[in-house]
Amino acid sequence: MGLTYADLKLENLFNKRMLQVSALVDSGSVFLSIPEHIATQLGFDTEEASTREVVLANARRAVAPMIGPLRVWFDGRHCDLSALVLGDEPLLGAVPMEMMDLVLSPSTQKLSFNPASPYIPVALTK
Repeated sequence: MGLTYADLKLENLFNKRMLQVSALVDSGSVFLSIPEHIATQLGFDTEEASTREVVLANARRAVAPMIGPLRVWFDGRHCDLSALVLGDEPLLGAVPMEMMDLVLSPSTQKLSFNPASPYIPVALTK
């Protein structure tokens, strides 16, 4: 097993700026996180963003800007959400994966559509 990366397209829904990124896929994380330089390239001002207190992998607490709305694209599927401005590389967490109905296979190091819904994403609402 190793690290899994996915090619994503990020779109600022206010100004329509788009950017291709390679994101670390982490089902143990919750949100989409992007570094500040990517937020800036998309046209977000992190000084004017709301903030969110987060707990990091090392159990430390931090305050991070939260920007949005963003549209995240993966292989033709998309979801709209906010992202934390944090870290040194994009990180795709469980919420956007669930919103796009994607599954992670650590043994093959691939992110793909849920085989139970290969054509249209399905969301669990209960």
